[in-house]
Amino acid sequence: MNLTISHLSKRYGTFVAVNDLSVEIPSGTIFGLLGPNGAGKTTTFKCMLGLAASSGGSVTYDGKPLAPALFERMVYLPERDVLYDWMRVSEVVEMNERAFTRFKRGRAYELLAMFGIDRNKRVRSLSKGMKTAVAVANAFAHEADLLVLDEPTSGLDPVNQRHVLNLMVNEAARGATVLFSSHQIGQVERAAERIAVLDRGRLALEGAIDDLKADRKIVEAIFPSEQFSLNGLANDKRVGRIDRSGRIVRVTALDGAPEIAAQLEAAGGTGVRIIDLNLEDIFLYAVAPASAHAGVVEGS
Repeated sequence: MNLTISHLSKRYGTFVAVNDLSVEIPSGTIFGLLGPNGAGKTTTFKCMLGLAASSGGSVTYDGKPLAPALFERMVYLPERDVLYDWMRVSEVVEMNERAFTRFKRGRAYELLAMFGIDRNKRVRSLSKGMKTAVAVANAFAHEADLLVLDEPTSGLDPVNQRHVLNLMVNEAARGATVLFSSHQIGQVERAAERIAVLDRGRLALEGAIDDLKADRKIVEAIFPSEQFSLNGLANDKRVGRIDRSGRIVRVTALDGAPEIAAQLEAAGGTGVRIIDLNLEDIFLYAVAPASAHAGVVEGS
């Protein structure tokens, strides 16, 4: 199911939670939504699903606006627990089976067993991570065409976190579209093909992870003391940002990494090395460009 978000905005009084957001998510894609706390990720999900009224823009599914019939083809996993505490886990499964024609009870029980959840326990007796596992098991038993997952690994141990990532990959392999948010950047890097980074409600960066990594490198150097000059490197158009921690300098090179490495060596840097960018580097570059050169000593 293709998902198109066009100029979506959401205001609460004078506060703008989502600001003119446009994203295209192709069918069969795992799409990661990243951003600091309060960036607008959950608000975006709520506006997409009609749980909050948008202030502007539109969202379409395969070219059509949201309609009741579409809820048979999609599933939403909210960040906060919405399970009924008084129910047994088996009753949660039964409720989903009665409400959704595409829901598969056998698949739900299979996933609950994978997560180590006793179907006879009441929800109130489960830990936060176990409640997340129950919600995830039921979400992935829907055989949905679109899965919208808000922090789907919250509270899970590393083994079960990996189970969730594998489930997302399997869903995309059968043609479903998976849109998920996570504060754990490593998980997004392992599972997602494309990402969008939100910062204060605005789209800061969007694209395929491999493409975002392709031309950028990190050039790292260690200087003999904390007093040194980079000879104007911060003004080089090939430099995206410069981060300093004591005697260690890390330069995000948008182009010309070997030349920047040579310049650091000429400035007295030792142990100079060129490192491939990871998603955390890309995320920080997108949400903190104003502090890119903070702490760098120039001209000393």
